[in-house]
Amino acid sequence: MKTNRLDIQPLPIGIFDSGLGGLSIWKEIHALLPNESTIYLADSKNAPYGEKTKEKIIEFSKKNTEYLLSKQCKLIVVACNTATTNAIKILRETYSVPFIGIEPAIKPAALQTKTNKIGVLATKGTLSSELFASTSEQFRSSKNIIEIEGNGLVTLIENGEIDATRPLLTQYLSPIVDEGVDYIVLGCTHYPFLIPIIKSIIPNHIKIIDSGEAVAKQTKNILEKNNLINESNNTFQNFETNGNIETFKSFLNQINVQGSSVKFNVF
Repeated sequence: MKTNRLDIQPLPIGIFDSGLGGLSIWKEIHALLPNESTIYLADSKNAPYGEKTKEKIIEFSKKNTEYLLSKQCKLIVVACNTATTNAIKILRETYSVPFIGIEPAIKPAALQTKTNKIGVLATKGTLSSELFASTSEQFRSSKNIIEIEGNGLVTLIENGEIDATRPLLTQYLSPIVDEGVDYIVLGCTHYPFLIPIIKSIIPNHIKIIDSGEAVAKQTKNILEKNNLINESNNTFQNFETNGNIETFKSFLNQINVQGSSVKFNVF
């Protein structure tokens, strides 16, 4: 961007995900940066990304990025683990705006585990990516990292069927509980919506880690580093989806999104 920074500062932060899951990231960003405008793009029509080929994930990620750039976003948060691990390198090479990515928070779990056993619940697309392999490899010599593929969870969440995830979660989590993990890393932005159910399945001593707070802090750091923090009071929060608008709104209600500056759109 070669525009004056004072012109860029009021522009929105763009956030995209393969649907509703990234709202867990939006919530943390908005809590830390309440004076920033945002445009959240939910590509629910193509969810879940975790079951798509790398080529398709890159295609969707580029399309989402170009849509947000057409709305003049000053920074883009890839609020999807699968899109980050498969596409963010190419996005950074292709477009000039700063990108914030997400990957499973293995490092904090690895530094804090007492049993040296960590469970990672993620999509196939994340677990099979080069970025996940390189990140997890740093700790595999001293930690037992047990990967769990959360087949079917994203689709149920996208359909608003949170309670229906319980049988699958029980199936996926019981073996790693028996293995003696003391941390479970959520490697998909959809999964924080399942935390109440997960907590009812696992013992109290097992801790759950997701990436939301860390992503919000990194977003703030990059805005400050690039002198892009918004100093005006005229902000808005736009939410756009190509999926079911009523399901989308129900998730926004769960995270208490409201106010006259909030707008919805189907694209």
